[in-house]
Amino acid sequence: MTQRISILTWLSQLSIRLLISRRGELVGTDRFGNRYFREKKARPGMKVRRWVLFAGEPEASAVPAEWHGWLHYSMEQPLPENSAYHKPWVKPHEANHTGTVDAYRPPGHTYEGGHRAAATGDYEPWTPA
Repeated sequence: MTQRISILTWLSQLSIRLLISRRGELVGTDRFGNRYFREKKARPGMKVRRWVLFAGEPEASAVPAEWHGWLHYSMEQPLPENSAYHKPWVKPHEANHTGTVDAYRPPGHTYEGGHRAAATGDYEPWTPA
């Protein structure tokens, strides 16, 4: 079974490489190592396809904003790294931690001890009539 999976993985990677070499053109790479491609030749009546090959685990939230706009046809070219739209207060990308042990858990969550701060008195619980 393991050998079959490794063969399928190898064939999948080979088919992706063939697709890229025949139809794809490298547009650029982001700071995470993700590579962005577009079709060399547009199909009649269709937009030129754009896609990303992730450097690590395929995670859609790992696409930076400047490349997200390009992938979704919001802009013709991706924003350069030194663009005026890059502000010093923008935080660096952080992967989506939903479903992992690093996910945010508010105070009072079962995994955080299960104890919430007492209500301040302005809260009245609803009781059915």
